[in-house]
Amino acid sequence: MSLSNNLIGKLTKLGLALVNQQAAKVIVPPQENSTGFWFGGGNMIESIDGDLFVVGRYRNFGDSRTGIGAGARGLELAIFKSEDRGELFEKVVSWSKSDLDVKDSPVLSIEGTAMRWSDEGVELYVSTEKDNVGYPAGFESFLKPGTGVWSIDRLTAKEVGKLKQSKVEPFWSEDEPNNLHIKDPFLYESQPGGATVFFCTHPFSWSSSNTGFIDDQRQEGAVYDFFSRGPSWDVAMTRGTCLVDVPMVGAFEETDATLVFYDGGECVRDLQQHQTAVTRPRGYSCEELGGLAYFADGDLSAIQRISKFAPMFLSPFGTGCSRYVDVLTTTEGMFATWQQGQEDGSQPLVMNFLANSEIEEILS
Repeated sequence: MSLSNNLIGKLTKLGLALVNQQAAKVIVPPQENSTGFWFGGGNMIESIDGDLFVVGRYRNFGDSRTGIGAGARGLELAIFKSEDRGELFEKVVSWSKSDLDVKDSPVLSIEGTAMRWSDEGVELYVSTEKDNVGYPAGFESFLKPGTGVWSIDRLTAKEVGKLKQSKVEPFWSEDEPNNLHIKDPFLYESQPGGATVFFCTHPFSWSSSNTGFIDDQRQEGAVYDFFSRGPSWDVAMTRGTCLVDVPMVGAFEETDATLVFYDGGECVRDLQQHQTAVTRPRGYSCEELGGLAYFADGDLSAIQRISKFAPMFLSPFGTGCSRYVDVLTTTEGMFATWQQGQEDGSQPLVMNFLANSEIEEILS
């Protein structure tokens, strides 16, 4: 189902108001203000007491094309807590790479992660790049020295503070070459009691980024081809990061719509632009740009791009990188978090809050 231009215009305004680059506030800085350093790739949840928890990973400079031995890369998974509705966040628990090893597969790099409340307490999904996994037969030579294979694990506990003592259990991996690497999970809970786990996939050659999903009980198997890469600025990668239901107010009082935030890019590596052509942010691996799409009536198979011809979310600084958007809906409004590129090349985790009154005005 496609929405009218009027409704799409309101969704555009809502997306831009949430991912407001000028209003963004840094909540977790990287470990160094330099290229290749960031914190993010996670999400925010709210406790029954109103505390906010943010999960993400610290990443330090490193080049995956030559192996993570070139730098520390994803070196720490951390959860931060705010008891004052986002004014201040303090670290409450963290994991090193070795803390997340699974059997004989040591972790080379910590990647994206996601957290949710469950009937049993709290679940934490974390993706890592693991050594000693290997490529499928016939594709062994494509595995670059010093690199591994990405997959997703899960930790469960009664409360956030006890996750550190939880066993790391494998959640999802893949050995089909075109979907070999699975990483950067995010969660969508359309109904109480269960969640759909979305993730980024890469082929054996790491030549693109795609989006797949599976239910949290792994009952039906994964779907890898529901949201194809775009035709222009996002032709190299379309990596979903967040699904959020549009509040059913104003013009959407009788319309069921869901926003899809995604990261895109025109190329996998930074390429030199023609000197006489239009200079523009193109997006590439680790410097992706932000896009927006939607679907209606819960039909995930019919995602419609809003940002068809150009990215919608661009940092006003540096490369324009703006990625890993997450949106938390609360009783008083919506919290948006994302990694925002800076002039110094770093990407801190930033946040913006949009009150219900502002949302209602946009959707009126």
